[in-house]
Amino acid sequence: MPHADILIEAACWQAAPEAEATVRRAIDAAAAMVADAVGAGEAELAVVLTDDAAVRALNRQWRGIDKPTNVLSFPGPAPDALIQPRLLGDIVMAYETCRREAEAEHKPFGHHLSHLAVHGFLHLVGYDHDNDDDAEVMEQLERQVLAGLGIADPYAPDAGGG
Repeated sequence: MPHADILIEAACWQAAPEAEATVRRAIDAAAAMVADAVGAGEAELAVVLTDDAAVRALNRQWRGIDKPTNVLSFPGPAPDALIQPRLLGDIVMAYETCRREAEAEHKPFGHHLSHLAVHGFLHLVGYDHDNDDDAEVMEQLERQVLAGLGIADPYAPDAGGG
């Protein structure tokens, strides 16, 4: 299992005291599902729970998009057998956007947060959704991980689209 440092950097996350445990559980489940992609040996990642303003600044800087988003992933360097632990990268999540989406989609906040943590983690280990085939593979993995956590399919038509 990779070691995840979870940093709460915005006071708004105090409204979700279960967030750290929720994110950790989701990442552990995702890592178990894609153990081959994580690789052998130790691995580390960081998850930053912050606010819309911080995510907006990162989104503008790194993606050229001047608005907040729910989750950003910053994959680490390519795996190197000589460097241990493997640095998987960083995940950054915006509380206000995550909360708004969960409410708009009528989902429990913890379920949406789990989905976004899994989504962000899969990006760190090489999955993407740049085309339909890749998106289907990634979404299917998300569904499987979340089902193992007792969370409904976020992509089901009545689920609000995740």
